[in-house]
Amino acid sequence: MDFLIRQALPEDLADADRITVEAFVGDGYTKPTSGYVEQLRDAGRRAREAELLVAVDPAGAGVLGCVTFAVGGTAWADIASPREGEIRMLATAAASRGRGVGEALVRATVTRSRDLGLAGMAFSTRPEMTAAHRVYERVGFRRTPERDWAPYPGMDLMVYTMAF
Repeated sequence: MDFLIRQALPEDLADADRITVEAFVGDGYTKPTSGYVEQLRDAGRRAREAELLVAVDPAGAGVLGCVTFAVGGTAWADIASPREGEIRMLATAAASRGRGVGEALVRATVTRSRDLGLAGMAFSTRPEMTAAHRVYERVGFRRTPERDWAPYPGMDLMVYTMAF
């Protein structure tokens, strides 16, 4: 692995903002006019109110990807129970895709959940995010359709879970 996964530092936040918006808006998953873009663009808030993990190039090329990790029952957790961890806003820079960055970030959230003594993980994903679904399944997550939900009409979300 030619990158390092760690907690985001203040100097990582602008890159994390850009990469998250690039992944969600640039890849067509979120409309540029959506109010959600402000959350995608606010890595500083995610770092303060949850945990923001980043993949960085140790040679100084900056942030390659990021993910927000939250414990269920906290402000950034949508679907996880208080005994589960949750992934939010997983994003890999377009130029860094295919290097295992996304998978390494997902694995880091699993490790973090285990370190906290949680019973497992649960998180939501959009049906069209098929590349991410392959990563989740490779790591060991399973579809849990009985937990699927919609935060508002027309925004159907699939749930993936892992028990420890």
